[in-house]
Amino acid sequence: MFDLISPFVPTGDQPQAIESLVNGLKKGAKHQVLLGVTGSGKTFTMANVIARWQKPTIVLAHNKTLAAQLYQEYKQFFPKNAVEYFVSYYDYYQPEAYIPSTDTYIDKDAAINEEIDKLRLATTSALLTRQDVIVVASVSAIYNIGSPETYRRAFLRLKPGLKLERQELISRLRQLYYERNDVSFARGQFRVRGAVIDLWPSYMDVGIRLELSDLGLYNFELFQPVSGQPLRLDDLKKSDELDTLALQTFEAWSQKQELVIYPAKHYVVEEKSQQQAIKQIEADLKKQLKVLKNQGKEVEAYRLKKRTEYDLEMIAELGYCKGIENYSIYFDGREPGEPPYSLLDFFGDGYLMIIDESHMSVPQIRGMYEGDRSRKQTLVDYGFRLPSALENRPLKFSEFLEKLDQVIYTSATPGEWELKQANKEAKRLELDNQGVAEQLIRPTGLVDPPVTVKPAKGQIPDLIKEIKKRVKKHQRVLVTTLTKRQAEDLAEFLASEKIKTHYLHSDIKTLERVGVLEDLRKGVVDVIVGVNLLREGLDLPEVSLVAILDADKEGFLRSHTALMQTMGRAARHVAGEVIVYADNLTGSLKRALDEVARRREKQLEYNRKHNITPKSTTRALGGELVGLSSKSEEEIKNLKLKIKDDSKLVRDDNLSTFSSSSQQPDVSSLTQRQKQKLIAKLRRQMKRAADNLDFELAAQIRDQIYRLENGSMTK
Repeated sequence: MFDLISPFVPTGDQPQAIESLVNGLKKGAKHQVLLGVTGSGKTFTMANVIARWQKPTIVLAHNKTLAAQLYQEYKQFFPKNAVEYFVSYYDYYQPEAYIPSTDTYIDKDAAINEEIDKLRLATTSALLTRQDVIVVASVSAIYNIGSPETYRRAFLRLKPGLKLERQELISRLRQLYYERNDVSFARGQFRVRGAVIDLWPSYMDVGIRLELSDLGLYNFELFQPVSGQPLRLDDLKKSDELDTLALQTFEAWSQKQELVIYPAKHYVVEEKSQQQAIKQIEADLKKQLKVLKNQGKEVEAYRLKKRTEYDLEMIAELGYCKGIENYSIYFDGREPGEPPYSLLDFFGDGYLMIIDESHMSVPQIRGMYEGDRSRKQTLVDYGFRLPSALENRPLKFSEFLEKLDQVIYTSATPGEWELKQANKEAKRLELDNQGVAEQLIRPTGLVDPPVTVKPAKGQIPDLIKEIKKRVKKHQRVLVTTLTKRQAEDLAEFLASEKIKTHYLHSDIKTLERVGVLEDLRKGVVDVIVGVNLLREGLDLPEVSLVAILDADKEGFLRSHTALMQTMGRAARHVAGEVIVYADNLTGSLKRALDEVARRREKQLEYNRKHNITPKSTTRALGGELVGLSSKSEEEIKNLKLKIKDDSKLVRDDNLSTFSSSSQQPDVSSLTQRQKQKLIAKLRRQMKRAADNLDFELAAQIRDQIYRLENGSMTK
């Protein structure tokens, strides 16, 4: 049962949008569109639709930064329900590839983010055990993660009094990919102490202590993994970050129900399917070797034979091998060409999908398959992989559409494709609104910001003057450039002008991006210079100025849609303004200016009619977007020590690092999220030191990062 908790009630044109969308869902509309301007409360509207519709929901976003913000917002709206986060768990990912022109093979290399991996596992576990689930996901939701039925069959179910020997329990945990480690306890591992087995599930923040006797399993308790202290039900309920799975586990056991242990990984291989898979892989290897030899590719055939035989040995011995996902079709029981299992298969029948910023998300989903296919086909052609690697893939767009039940596209500038689908459904069901619910009125009375066009020549000096005006008023500024290099160079130049600035682009890791945006809101920085990440969905009420440089360079980053979305970032402040630097009025720029004028006219008329005085939006500073810290900023600040003064380093009091002296802070009490936050800030300062050619200082900071990542601050 979804329970929406909010101090707000629908206002403006939100009520009519909610009624329109719910009415469409009731009549069976498969495609609908919510056309809502920035700041009109699209997320709140969709939260009301979810509460009215009462079905499991997945919210798709096209980038991790937007997904993180939506995750936080839905958690606030539905604190009693399971709101989960499912994005790619790679901080760094280099896919396996081969470049024939230079005969270069690139092995797969990745750095997995443990926190995001936990959230992904918590997502699938929640979907298989409850109905009140909202999943905020990126397009990684359309990638292969294994069969939900196989995952479900792998559950370890425990009951009080269950006859179970210690060795049998250890064996079952290993089958679920948990590793035994009696020395250093970590997530995804278990340790054995006599008749007591401590398990840290991959999807939880707490451990489970299982106590055995000659009669079997007689007791269990939840405990804090670091301190080892037992946790009571009251402890879980008082937690700032309520672990719904831990609470569910505790209550199930107290009511003498099953205690369910889920696998440590998504991709589970059953012993029976493993044996069948090995036979089929061997048969397909013989076929592919014959194909390669007939083409005169003796080297490629030899390479494929050696690589595949090694993988088969690993699977036979360990049940796993590096790159096992390339053999997924054999374990899943799929036929060539059949769609892979994705997160969507964990929802079952009857769920709602919301595609946020659909004008960006839909094209991204459509393009995922072709790019993946091209890279893997080369690996197959040159003997690095069997053709089965082609079946480990994202969903094709047609397959994605077939898996949909009902979908609502939300955007300030919806694309032609989603509008066309919504119009078709409206005609089929005889809906009055052509399948589009329009939401142009902001609850705060704010209107779209006025747009001023200035010459591109001399844009930087003018920009600096405009920025300083806002800084004096304690307001924030967003600036967009055309390239990453321009963003970095401009950020550095603004910093030299004594303006607290940071750049933001796709090279900055997911959780660090979130930290940069929070720093802007807190006033740690006054300006963010970005490329394409400052467009959709960012809720930054403190921003009063958006500046678009080189706006007359027609192209993807300066298209009508991109310009509209960028301008909308200033729509949450009562003094919001957009400055566009352009020497020519391009077609895209003219359409954007005309649409802003149309919307402003409607909004101003509504305010006059209802005697509304616009006021800026507000949003509480809640800490990190993904998983809020339980410690205050002051507590974290007290754990930081200043590095010795160095004139070469462009400093920032809020980006302090640990001292290289013998005095070291005690970080044992830091949570994993707090460590990630500190490490992200340390990395920024290390790069800044390197840019200033202070390599000795950069090396000192690097060593501190290494010690922090490895759980020790002692040399």
